[in-house]
Amino acid sequence: MLSIRRTKFTGAICACLFVVAATCTSSSPAPAGKVLRIGVDLPLSGRESRAATPALNGIRFFVQTHPTLDGFRVALDARDDAAGGSPDPERGASNVNRFLSDATLLGMIGPFDAAVARKEIPIANSAGLAMVSPATGNPCLTRDVFVPAPLNPAGTPISCRAAGLPSASDLRPGHTNNFFRLTVTDDLQGAAAADFAFTNLHVARAAVISDRESYGQGLATAFSARLRKLGGSVVGRLAIDPATSTDAQAFLAAMKADGAQAVYYGGAASAGCAIRAQMTPLFPAGEATPFLGGDGIAHDPRCVRAAGDDAAGLYATVPIADAASLPGARPAVHDFKAAFGSATAYGLYTMVAYDATAILYAALDQAARAAGGQLPTRAQVLAGLTRISGLAGATGSLGFDAAGDTTNRVVSVFEAPRSDARAAWRLAGTVDYSARLPY
Repeated sequence: MLSIRRTKFTGAICACLFVVAATCTSSSPAPAGKVLRIGVDLPLSGRESRAATPALNGIRFFVQTHPTLDGFRVALDARDDAAGGSPDPERGASNVNRFLSDATLLGMIGPFDAAVARKEIPIANSAGLAMVSPATGNPCLTRDVFVPAPLNPAGTPISCRAAGLPSASDLRPGHTNNFFRLTVTDDLQGAAAADFAFTNLHVARAAVISDRESYGQGLATAFSARLRKLGGSVVGRLAIDPATSTDAQAFLAAMKADGAQAVYYGGAASAGCAIRAQMTPLFPAGEATPFLGGDGIAHDPRCVRAAGDDAAGLYATVPIADAASLPGARPAVHDFKAAFGSATAYGLYTMVAYDATAILYAALDQAARAAGGQLPTRAQVLAGLTRISGLAGATGSLGFDAAGDTTNRVVSVFEAPRSDARAAWRLAGTVDYSARLPY
C-alpha cells in the first residue's frame, strides 16, 4: 500500500501541502474553465445543523486555503439532506444523483447520518463515486457484523441482517468499496466508554440503559461486554422506548440497591439526559454519580438543561480525536478561527471534516497526475483513495483499512459543564485503539 506522508502537487511551489499548518497551493492560477468539483452532503438545517455546519466550515476552509489542484480550480457543491428537520435518506439520495449528473464532480464528503448513508452508498457505488464521511459510526456501513463476538454476551457475532440492518455487502452492488470514514465505529465507541469508566472513574459495577434503536443498542452492548472483560460487571440492563416513556426511576432504584456505581446510556440526548435527572433523588447528593453516553448526547446544551441539577458527572464519548487538544493541529485551528471569526463557526467535527477534504485532495492529486493533466475519472479518484495511508492530518495520521474504516481509532471523552448549558464541555480523556482493538 502506498504510504503518503507528504503530497507534492504538480506545479506546486512546495511539498508541504498536507502537513497541518501548510497553506501552499499551485504556483499559478488554474486556467479559466478548468474546474473539478467536490460534492458535500450534510444536514445543514434542522437538529443536526449545530454539528454539521461547523463541519462544512472545515471543508470550506481547506478549499479556501488550497483553491487550485494540478491546474484545476476546486469548487464545492454543498447540499442539505435535512430540509429543516431530521436527516432525510430520500433527500440525501436526490443529492447524490445530482452530484452524479455533473461530470466534473469526482468525489463527495458526507453524509453525517447512518440512515442517509444506507440510501446513498448503493447509488454512489454503482457509479464509482468516492465518499468520505466525517461522522457516521454504524458498523454495518463497512462490514457484515453488527457486534463482534467478543462484544456479544452470547460469545457469537451478531450479523447486520440479524440486527435488522443491511450489511456492507448489501450496500455495494458494484462489489467494490467506495465508502470511507474518519470516525471510529459504534462498537469501539461503546467499548471506550467502558475503558474510561473502569480506568479513570474506577467504576466496577454499572447499570445500562438503551433505547430500542440500533445505534443505542450497539453502544450499550459494546459497553457491557468491554466492562465485563475488564473485570467489572453490569448489574442490570433496561431498554426503553423514548416515544412512549422515559421513566426509569424504578429501574434506577433497583440498580442503586444492587450497588451500581454508574449508569451508561446508549441513545439520543432527549431521553438520556432526562434519565440523568431522575437519578438525583436516588443517588446521594454531591457524589456526582457518573452517567455516561455516546456522541448522541455530547456537546448538546439540551442535555445539560434536561439533566438539571445533576449535570455534574455527565460524560459522553465522541468517535474522533479532539483537534483542539492536539499540539500539531493548533496552527490550523488558530488559522480557521482567525478566518471565520465567530466562535460558533468551529465545532467538534470542523477539523475532521477539514481532514476528510485533505484526504480527498490527495486522491484527486494522484488521479489528476495519472490522467496527465486532463480531468481524471471517478474510478481513478477512487483507486487513489484506497492507496492512501499515513497522511499527516489535523486529527492524526490518516488512512483506511480494507473495509474503509479509519486507522486513526481515537475516541474522545468529554465532561459536561456543571450548570451553564452554553458552556463548553471539557475534554476528560481519550482512548486510542489505533494500534489495537479492545477485543
